[in-house]
Amino acid sequence: MRRTIAALAVMGVVLLGCSSENSEVSPTAAPVVSVDSSAETNVVVGQQGPPHVFVIMLENTNYEVTFRPKSKAQYLSHDLVAQGALLTHYYGITHHSLPNYLAQISGQAPNSTTQGDCGVFEPFVQTDTEQYDQAVGDGCVYPARVRTIADQLHEAGLTWRAYAQDMAASKDAPSTCRHPVVGEDDPTGHARDGDNFATKHVPFLYFHSIIDSPDCAKNVVDLHQLDDDLNSVDTTPNLSYIVPGLCDDGHDDPCIDGSKGGLKRADQFLQKWVPRILASPGFAADGLLIITFDEAGSSDTSWCCGTKPAPNLDDSDNIGGGRVGAVVIGASVTPGTIDDTPYDHYSLLCSLERLWGLDLLGLAAHPSTACFGDELFTANPTFATP
Repeated sequence: MRRTIAALAVMGVVLLGCSSENSEVSPTAAPVVSVDSSAETNVVVGQQGPPHVFVIMLENTNYEVTFRPKSKAQYLSHDLVAQGALLTHYYGITHHSLPNYLAQISGQAPNSTTQGDCGVFEPFVQTDTEQYDQAVGDGCVYPARVRTIADQLHEAGLTWRAYAQDMAASKDAPSTCRHPVVGEDDPTGHARDGDNFATKHVPFLYFHSIIDSPDCAKNVVDLHQLDDDLNSVDTTPNLSYIVPGLCDDGHDDPCIDGSKGGLKRADQFLQKWVPRILASPGFAADGLLIITFDEAGSSDTSWCCGTKPAPNLDDSDNIGGGRVGAVVIGASVTPGTIDDTPYDHYSLLCSLERLWGLDLLGLAAHPSTACFGDELFTANPTFATP
């Protein structure tokens, strides 16, 4: 196993990674790029310019279901894989939804309350800090000293936005930065008529450093805002974090209106939005698209990448989120690439932070966390020393 950093050569995107065993499946007829894992390479810590990254989060589907030959998500499992790379061993970190999203933007391990999806929007009461900046305590809304990648991007002079479908659907709630009152029940745990927004799928809302700032209303917005933001490079954030509602993300089936949901519905969401993203000036300039799932079905509690310290859980509660897979498309991803490296949501955070030259937060810094690297970025990669 090795640890490397590769660059998106045309746009100078830089990321960290390691290699792994071979996968048993390849769901696309596109050419497969084999990876030589025999040699070490030097580490790169900077990049030529800030790229534009799009992350689309879907829900609750096992890798074997999503990427099988007769998948209900043919656009994702065939068309998009053929345009980029399939990460065959990408895992969720636990069950249920919320702690997987929190891991992606903060590197914080789950606690018993976040594993329950925080039906009450209660504060996280922190009693200590352990290795890898793990906040010791329990609760949902983290104190301002617990940092996220949004805080890092802001401090670096870069931009971010979370686009949540149906955030503006309620007449009784704010149309941006929508979240329950701290300490009160969260009414969005299930879909409502005409409103599929779920707080638990928008992780930025669980940090006081964000919700107590005016930037929350500016940056945590309804999905409809994405159309306008895609119109130019200048209006496209460096990080666009895209969250479908409880129907279009595949979570509900049937949906609240009686229509068909599940994986096929999530695939239809991708068919609507991914072409717009790929055709946008921001993506054409220096874009990277990552599509993955929060967790597999509840029966799959597997995980990867070594044992992760979770100071707020007993061993019996420290379960994995299962194998979900991911698809990555960008200028330095050779179409049809199959990357068998073990990754998880901490890997995604590590990869994004390396991409912008940021410090690694939480368990993104754990030695066993593999960040995306030259196993993935095989098209015109360039290497340099620090």
